[in-house]
Amino acid sequence: MRIDSLTPMLRTWDLPGTVEFYKGVLGFECNAYEPDWGWASLKLDTVSLMFSGPNEHEGDVRSAFTGSLYFRVQDVDSLWSRLKDQARVCYPIESFEYGMREFAIYDNNGYLLQFGEATGAT
Repeated sequence: MRIDSLTPMLRTWDLPGTVEFYKGVLGFECNAYEPDWGWASLKLDTVSLMFSGPNEHEGDVRSAFTGSLYFRVQDVDSLWSRLKDQARVCYPIESFEYGMREFAIYDNNGYLLQFGEATGAT
């Protein structure tokens, strides 16, 4: 088996607000937006995300995800400076003993987004 890519599909009850958050705050490009379908696809560099509205047949009542989306980035300090006042912070930038410098914020749906850069220390 070969897997070429992974594109998370996350649910949102506010598709226009989600597209605006990912475009305006994080700098993603919206490469497909179908409000009648309740679906959008966004991309930044090599990262792709899709969002869809709730599916009544699945009984969703709110956005839910038990994990986080972890973005490996370059110049995490600069990104932290840009984002810290534009989103709700889960934890501020910090260097961890496992060799990553990272921080985490929540998107407009409450999804946890972590951003990290290797420090070279392990």
